[in-house]
Amino acid sequence: MPVSQPPHSADLHRMGEAKQVRRQFAFLLVDKFSMFSLAAAIDTFRSANRLLGRDVYSWITVSADGEAVMASNGLPIKIDYAVADLPAVDITFVCVGISLEFPGKSTVLAALRSWGRRGAALGALAAGSHLLAEAGQLDGHRCTIHWENRASFMERFPEIECTGNVFEIDRKRYTCAGVTTSIDLMLEIVRGDLGAELANEVANQFQHERIRSAGDRQRTGPERDLTGKSEKLKKIVELMADNLDEPYSAVQLANAAGLSVRQVERLFLRHLGVTPGRYYMRLRLERARELLRQTNMPILDVAIATGFTSHSYFAQSYRQQFDRPPSDERRTTY
Repeated sequence: MPVSQPPHSADLHRMGEAKQVRRQFAFLLVDKFSMFSLAAAIDTFRSANRLLGRDVYSWITVSADGEAVMASNGLPIKIDYAVADLPAVDITFVCVGISLEFPGKSTVLAALRSWGRRGAALGALAAGSHLLAEAGQLDGHRCTIHWENRASFMERFPEIECTGNVFEIDRKRYTCAGVTTSIDLMLEIVRGDLGAELANEVANQFQHERIRSAGDRQRTGPERDLTGKSEKLKKIVELMADNLDEPYSAVQLANAAGLSVRQVERLFLRHLGVTPGRYYMRLRLERARELLRQTNMPILDVAIATGFTSHSYFAQSYRQQFDRPPSDERRTTY
């Protein structure tokens, strides 16, 4: 079916023809994958095709056995290929949801290792970075992952640099935090192929206010959105989020921002309505909750990984924050 050409796209069409770009991507789907992340990625390329007036980008779906896969929202997705039959593509993206255990996992990991040995370009949406790491395909590479999975990822793969940025491109490895960051990663690919003008036009189609760069951080902490807040506040919050196992002192945080301890306290109270110490404690306890839910680490190890030297103090602080003991998280299925 021909691609419908929107008005005033003649210049973009000529640009695409001049560069003669043809790219095909594969999306490897596993049970309970994130539909939002997949749709955001594919529709970015669909929109680029529409604006250019021709099919520059194409995509196929793949699963462990070639059978349909159920998304986390309950919708089944038709699959084009089994991993054993996947033809050559430019990049294969692994799309994962909340669960890192699924039917056919061993087959998927074996395929990723095989493709990696052959020098294939591999990518991941959302928690897909965890599968790439399990398959040994992120060794020596910089990557990112959804903030909810970052704590367990860093505990499992401490030797891999996981930045917490919205996306990362490191040689032949393309990773993003999923959901709307899938758009940003694909727009960066479009920009590299066909220029910033087309990438911006695609972003406008989605009313995507700003194309984020690889240097943009994911939202972190109890106050996810620090837009419009003090840059020094953002710097301190990022420093806190990056140092949960060995928390910085009030003096160290103040010195890093070029402020006095009192100025930092006023900054947090004015913008966030909480003291720096209390905010830092919330960050550490949120990380602890993620580890309790996503890993099998002993509770004492979780306490140590989030900066607590006393099991009893950790349990008391956890109960005060979440109104339940840490052990209860292990009895809950999410």
